[in-house]
Amino acid sequence: MIKTLHAIFDGKVLRPEGSVDLDVGKRYVLIVERTIETKAPRKESLYPLTQILDIATDVGVDDLSTRHDWYAHGRRDDEKQ
Repeated sequence: MIKTLHAIFDGKVLRPEGSVDLDVGKRYVLIVERTIETKAPRKESLYPLTQILDIATDVGVDDLSTRHDWYAHGRRDDEKQ
């Protein structure tokens, strides 16, 4: 099970901002990622590639841009559609 929780560090412990719905007394692995707090929302529209970068997920593939058909559709480079 993967669950995303938001918490604030008080100097000693992480305090969840809301209900965590976890079993008491069980062990969990935490992956901590700091969120970037913005002062004011951007009013201008973002450049499309910046938006893609914001939602992109690193899948550990270094040739995705050149072999996207193979990854997306299972085609070899020399196959025709």
